[in-house]
Amino acid sequence: MSIAIVYGSTKGNTTGVAELIKSNFGDVDLINIAKTTPSELNKYDGLIIGTPTYYDGKLQDDWEAFDKEALELKGKKVALFGVGNQRRHSTTFNNGIGILYELFVKKGAEIVGDKNPTDRHTFETSKAVVDGKFVGLVIDKEVEGDSLEDNIAKWTNSVKKFF
Repeated sequence: MSIAIVYGSTKGNTTGVAELIKSNFGDVDLINIAKTTPSELNKYDGLIIGTPTYYDGKLQDDWEAFDKEALELKGKKVALFGVGNQRRHSTTFNNGIGILYELFVKKGAEIVGDKNPTDRHTFETSKAVVDGKFVGLVIDKEVEGDSLEDNIAKWTNSVKKFF
């Protein structure tokens, strides 16, 4: 199965998380969304998608500009991870993966991976919460601290079984 980790990043935080996921996952491609096309991504059997959330809860600029409608996701396995800051953006915490989740489900993707409980984070609202849990891995580097790499490794290991 061909798998790609696809991420958008403006300040480098999501790039760093994507690189840690890749180092834990193994033989997968690492792709910056700003440097690819839908037709390239459509070639993969599985996708691990990452984005931060910007401004007032919007997608990161490169994801916003990407032609997401041209993605062929029917039956494709997709795992999600998001990077955000719950203190500064408590009313839109990690909305980015929630926005992508909604779109990808509509396009027929099979969202995989353990859903993360919300109790590790303090926030008001998030589009990334469905049925009381996050739709994927949610990272707040300020909160994770020394456990960042362990949390990413645990999530990555839980996701591997789906691919």
